[in-house]
Order: sequence, then C-alpha cells, then structure tokens
Amino acid sequence: MFSKLLIANRGEIACRIIRTARRLGIRTVAVYSDADGDALHVALADEAIRIGGAPAAESYLASAPIVQAARSVGAQAIHPGYGFLSENADFAEAVEEAGMIFVGPPPAAIRAMGLKDAAKALMERSGVPVVPGYHGEEQDASFLADRAREIGYPVLIKARAGGGGKGMRRVERQEDFGPALEAARREAESAFGDGSVLLERYLTKPRHIEMQVFGDRHGNIVHLFERDCSLQRRHQKVIEEAPAPGMTAEVRRAMGDAAVRAAQAIGYVGAGTVEFIADVTNGLWPDHFYFMEMNTRLQVEHPVTEAITGIDLVEWQLRVASGEPLPKKQAHISMNGWAFEARLYAEDPARGFLPATGRLTQLSFPEGTSRVDSGVRQGDTITPYYDPLIAKLIVHGQNRSAALVRLQDALKECRIGGTVTNRDFLIRLTEEHDFRSGHPDTGLIDREIERLTAPVAPGDEALALAAIVSTGALDPNRSTDPWSSLGSWQIWGDAHRMVVIDHADVRATVTLASRGRDQFAVRAGSSTLPVLVLDRFEGGARLEVAGQKRLIGFSRDREALTLFHGGRNLVFHVPDGLTGGQSSEIADDELVAPMPGLVKLVRVGAGDAVTKGQALVVMEAMKMELTLSASREGTIANVHVAEGAQVSEGTVLVTLMEEAAQ
Repeated sequence: MFSKLLIANRGEIACRIIRTARRLGIRTVAVYSDADGDALHVALADEAIRIGGAPAAESYLASAPIVQAARSVGAQAIHPGYGFLSENADFAEAVEEAGMIFVGPPPAAIRAMGLKDAAKALMERSGVPVVPGYHGEEQDASFLADRAREIGYPVLIKARAGGGGKGMRRVERQEDFGPALEAARREAESAFGDGSVLLERYLTKPRHIEMQVFGDRHGNIVHLFERDCSLQRRHQKVIEEAPAPGMTAEVRRAMGDAAVRAAQAIGYVGAGTVEFIADVTNGLWPDHFYFMEMNTRLQVEHPVTEAITGIDLVEWQLRVASGEPLPKKQAHISMNGWAFEARLYAEDPARGFLPATGRLTQLSFPEGTSRVDSGVRQGDTITPYYDPLIAKLIVHGQNRSAALVRLQDALKECRIGGTVTNRDFLIRLTEEHDFRSGHPDTGLIDREIERLTAPVAPGDEALALAAIVSTGALDPNRSTDPWSSLGSWQIWGDAHRMVVIDHADVRATVTLASRGRDQFAVRAGSSTLPVLVLDRFEGGARLEVAGQKRLIGFSRDREALTLFHGGRNLVFHVPDGLTGGQSSEIADDELVAPMPGLVKLVRVGAGDAVTKGQALVVMEAMKMELTLSASREGTIANVHVAEGAQVSEGTVLVTLMEEAAQ
C-alpha cells in the first residue's frame, strides 16, 4: 500500500476519501482553488497545495498543475474522486507517466466507455442489451432529425461524452428537435469539450437501475448488487436507494451478469458503475432492461451500497490500486437491510431549482441515526463556482419501510440557515405515494413537479416570529428592554415598529408593539398575536404564542434570516431599514441575472420584437445552463452584456422599451 495520496478533487468526495485514507494510515494531500483556501477538505488533509483560480477550468480541471503538485510533495498515487478529471483518460495517462498510481481504471477502459456511442456498440458485441436508437458518427442536424423521426417520439438527445445529465434533452415533437439539439450540443461542448450526441428511444415509464462493479489487476470482477436511481430531475439523481424495490432474484442475476460482462469486455479495474434503463410498464423482467452507459469512477451514491454490504468502497479502491486482489469473491458478498441517500442542495425548487449561494449561518444534522457526507461546515459559503451540494444524507434500516421513516425523520431534523435549500422538496418527495409504495420511475418528479415545488406561505405566526427575530429582541446578548429592542420611544402608549419582510416573491409588513418586558403584540396578515419570551439562548428561544408554547431556532446573516419553525426551514429577506431594500419584484422591462454566472448566448439585439416567454439570454452558473426569457411582449431597447461576460447576481442583461414608448 502506498503511503501518500493526493486527492484531485474538492468538497464532499475529497473529505470522504481523506477519512478512509486516514483510517488506513495513508497521508493525504489536498488541492484547492482560490475559492477553496479555507474549505473543509483543505483543513482535513495532512497537506494542501493551491493549484489555480476559482473557475474549475483554472484549477480542478487543469491536469498539469495537479500532477506537478503531486510530484512536488512526493505523492505516490492520485485519487480523482468523481466529476472533474475522474473520467479523463489523458489525465490518467499523465499520472502514470509521472510515475504515480492512478486510483481508477486503466486509461483504455476509460476511453472505451467515455464515448457513449462507441460504448453501446461495444456492449452490443459483448451481448449486453442496449436501448434502440442512433449511435453513429454522422452529426448533421438534418440527418439526426430524420433519425429521430424514424426512432419515434419522444426521443432522448444525449451527449456522447461525460454524464450527470449534461447535454441531455428529451424531445416530444419533431418541431422542437432543432432547438433541443442546439442546446444539448452547446451544453455538452461546455461541459466536456465534445458537442457530439446520440439518440435513444425515450421509454415512457423507465426505471434507472445501476450495478456497482469492481475489478482488480488479477482478472477478478464482481458486482455489489444494484442501486435504484429513478428519482431524477433534469436527468440528475435526487434520492437513491439500495436494493431496488421490486427486484427479483432472476432480474438481479441477469443484470449482475450483464454488468460483469460489460466490465470484462474492457478489462476493468477498480470501482465502476454499469447503468441500465428498465422498461417497467409491466414490471421488472430479465429481458426488459438496457445498457445506458458505464461510469468509470466512484459514484456520488456509493454510500447506499456501502450501507447494505458493509464494504468501504474507497478502501477497496485504494487496495486494488496498490495491486492487492479484491478482498472478497462474489459468493462472499451479501446484502443486509435497505438504504437511502438524499442529496441536500443549495437550490430553490420554487424557482425551477435555481442554484443558490450564501453563507451557511447554521448547519446541523441528526446525530446517531444517519450518515452525513459533507464538504462544508457552518460558516462556510456556497459559491457560484461549483456544484451547490451541501450534504448527502444516508440512512439504513432493516427493511424499506424502516429506512424510509428514518430518511424522513433525518431530513426533518436538518437545520440549514443562510441559503434556500431543497430540504422541504425532499421531504415532500419521500411522502409521494408512488415512491412510498416502492414504484418509482424517472418521470415521477416531472409528473408531480407543481405539487412538489409549490411554495407554501409561511403563515401569520411564522411572519410574526421572523419579524421579532429581525429586531434582535431574541438575541441573548442584547438588552431585553423593549424600548431599545424595538428602537423607538414615546411619552404614552406602546412602542411600535414596522418590519418589512420578504418570503419567496411575497412582501409583508408586520407591526410589532411592546407590551412590557419580553411581551409583544404582533400584527401579521389578518392576525394579532400576543408573544411572551420565556427564554433566550444562542440561535433560539422558547416562546409563548397566543397561549401555546413554542421552541424556535433562527440564524441571520445581513439581510437573510432563516427561521426553524414547525419542522420547516423558512428563509426570509429583511431589507435594510435605512435603504428600504430592493423591491421584491423586478420591473417587467428588465431582464436580470438571477445569480452570478457566465453569459453563454445572447439571442436578441436592440430593436428586436419579442414575445412573452421568448428566450433572450442563456447563462451558465453552478454547472447548470439557465435560459432567461422575456416576461412580456415588447421591443428590445438595449442589450447590456456580451457573450462570454461574467456577471453578478442582479446585473441587468436586457432592457425592454417601456410599453407606452412602443
């Protein structure tokens, strides 16, 4: 076994690898960009080296500085994690040419599976079933449109390189094919440097089931059973589980055999995942699943496999990379219980899952009942440069029902302050009937998207409590004198204060009146609520609201306030009282950047007539492409940005002429 390992990654997966390496007595070296100098993975590693600027292209995707960093500290091996350079055959070769061990498969195996069209052809020759479609070299747009017509709609356009849902579009109608192809190619080129695509028949009720495989340098290949990853949004996994619900011994045997054949066909070494799409219109059958792709790396969802097998997959990776044989034969690998993984992201489900930034003013997870894999701590900032993953929450139970209850309870116990998250969306998803009953499919979230993401009004009580928190009246370090906490004084009557507070796209004005020490009357919405402060402590308070005892938590950073109330994490915006804040509504004649990002495409010019909903600007932010559209019909007055510009949140991109001036 080698003694020093450099981890060519960041965030959660870098921290995950460091913990296993430390247990095995291996010293670790972290690399970091300008945005990650104080990151958790840097703090956990034995050594850390700066490799470049904040953009991934200048740091985590720059192979030469990473290899040089490993050489400079005498690292004997490099673990690529997942994402970034993990499936880059050139990087794997560069590592080996530098005299170090690449903790992953041989470069030839990466190349064999790196292009999906070539991989599917190879699988067909190896007897592994593939999804019907077009996997050829011809990329002319009209030719591909003809092939799509022959396959029959709906079809799936899929980048032949990379993964993670990038460069993928589902097309329902022939007339939508051209714009979808253009968008898929652009996204694929940006993400992988390869805009070529393939086409597949889109199965109307599919399930995404994948098999974890492992090979060593001695010719041994095993599988570690399946994971169901059918709960997806924009082709990206949301909740994963192992084993797959409804899986029979016959189907598991057929799928496991196919996965092992796929790995054998390319001489696979290390951890890999063979992904299948199963047509479950009439249930799971051994002749109704198809090869989609093989990920030649560790998967984000690997912890659910670890939970049911008791095997540390990172340890296996390190042992296999150092030349050891697989620790177990197929017959000795068994399953125990059920596991789920939910991905907690800084994103806003009510705004189309728009990635969010912000400082994590509070971050706490349930203790003892779940595993939490995270790359951030309380006080860290979610930046616009990388994937906005906060944590992966993993639970295990004796059966699916027990594990699902644990997942729901664990999610409800998470407290995340300072940024909007998908926590409540995940809770709703776990309560969805088809998922609860063990019948997930890849279209489930899309079918129920409105119900799953509909914003829930905070309620008068929550507004009242948020307003009190905003005054500082519940801060244990502040005076409890009602006059100072409310910031006003008068000769007779009660002290009053008006608080403007925003939640989602709704602005409310709350009136607070002091009724003596620690007593308030708060008018919010149609209610006037008497509030008595019973106790204050750091980050929370005990209150009596209209005669009912309440225990609340809260955190605040500048104008962002998070209230933990009634099992919900409610994020409010409290505008600066001196400046009046910014309006919660954007003028109809301005198109603004919803977050920091790169302008990829400007589709209009000054003087162009546009219709409501027409795409005007395409941005790329946090590894996601955002299409920004006109809020109304009108004429373009000015375009304020050019393609390739880096813009901050709130930047005005395009202005429409005032309606009266047209």
